[in-house]
Amino acid sequence: MTKAVRVHKVGGPEVLTYEDVEVGAPGNGEVRIRQHAVGLNFIDVYFRTGLYKAPGLPFIAGNEAAGEVLAVGPGVTNFHPGDRVAYYYNLGGYASERVIPADKLVKLPDHITYEQGAVLMLKGLTVWYLLHKTFKVEQGHRVLIHAAAGGIGLLACQWAHALGAHVIGTVGSKAKADIALANGCDHVILYNEENFVERVKQISRGELCDVVYDGVGKTTFPGSLSCLRPRGLFVSFGNASGPVPPFPLAELNNHGSLFATRPKLNDYVGTRKELLEGADTLFAAVINGKLHVPINHAYALKDVAKAHIDLESRATTGAAILRP
Repeated sequence: MTKAVRVHKVGGPEVLTYEDVEVGAPGNGEVRIRQHAVGLNFIDVYFRTGLYKAPGLPFIAGNEAAGEVLAVGPGVTNFHPGDRVAYYYNLGGYASERVIPADKLVKLPDHITYEQGAVLMLKGLTVWYLLHKTFKVEQGHRVLIHAAAGGIGLLACQWAHALGAHVIGTVGSKAKADIALANGCDHVILYNEENFVERVKQISRGELCDVVYDGVGKTTFPGSLSCLRPRGLFVSFGNASGPVPPFPLAELNNHGSLFATRPKLNDYVGTRKELLEGADTLFAAVINGKLHVPINHAYALKDVAKAHIDLESRATTGAAILRP
């Protein structure tokens, strides 16, 4: 038996149940791992509340983690007991041990800790595809990053800055503004005190942004569209404040022939080749000093309800982990 957090019915943080579960031997193409750190993400909240539908109930929450290989199943030749590994995989992460398909794992370089690995696989790979694939950020681009002091936001600000972009971030407090400025933001907008659209216009001297990365959703829409130059790209990749409401395509025309996309990580790491490309690029950026991984909060796995409360109330900055 091992410990895990299961959801028997969707709802608030109180539905997260810490309990014993059975973990069997790995089957063909599978690996059993002991988890040392588990990433905490807003997508976990979406599954818990039912905004994103799990395959069935009950389910074990959690989508990224890092640990060591305990055993490998038949047909697995590229992993061995003792290997340090990390993964992004839909559900099953909130556990002390688990079985997972081997092709979803990557090996952790020696200079990447379990804690870093546990927050890089979802958050880091998300930033990788947003900045390198969805829109290729280059020298001189002006980018707007909402929730700039969050787990994804801080990594995105750092990496965009390293790529030569002019980075504007929005945050909810002065303390978060200081953190964002220390992590690559050139300008920070306090969205509770300032009109972020007007501030973007002032900061850019009316030239606006090439791309807006919006993981907030409902409360930043449609303002995000007004921050884009003609033919700019609106990237809606999250719903922290609720989903973006339906809107007529004519709105993109009205704001200057804009482009809009709603990407997800699965579509950018759907093949083994893509997963390894993203992980290799990401780990290299950390090892080379372009990215540091701010893990500002750690909770025991049994205290996951408190972790969700803090995450939803915007009490966290940077990345947070759960310790099994």
